[in-house]
Amino acid sequence: MATKPIKRNVNIVILSRDHHFGLLFCWKIRQGIKKNVAAERIKNYVSYYWHTHLHNHFEEEDIYIFLKVNDDACRKALEQHEQIRGLMKQITDADNTADHRLLAGLADLVEAHIRFEERELFPHLEKVLNEGELKRIGAALEQSHAVPNPDNYPDEFWTSK
Repeated sequence: MATKPIKRNVNIVILSRDHHFGLLFCWKIRQGIKKNVAAERIKNYVSYYWHTHLHNHFEEEDIYIFLKVNDDACRKALEQHEQIRGLMKQITDADNTADHRLLAGLADLVEAHIRFEERELFPHLEKVLNEGELKRIGAALEQSHAVPNPDNYPDEFWTSK
């Protein structure tokens, strides 16, 4: 039986779209590990993705939603963001040697965080935020996403044989 897609409020659907690409990021890491790609190559992609996509996504969620709502669910999301930021810093530090164990841990952490936001946090926010608040969030997200930012990393290690 196929699962029914989640109907997301139009004002935060941009974040769900980002989450789709975040899950793809996790898949790419796992594919690289599965294909025994050098951890350093995967680390370089992780650094690229963090600086061009995920960091900005976290900032948008933190500033436009989580810090303003500031309830237990949003505090949990903020704590998860900090945990992921810490692991990103550890992985992307130029002095550190990346390893598959740490990269797999990152993929697991990011995926679990996305699942939490999509399955629990966003439905909660759609109930606690009024339409005006959701529209303000949507307008801010539209503005920050006005220029497309494709994931066009040149080393497609996840397709390696």
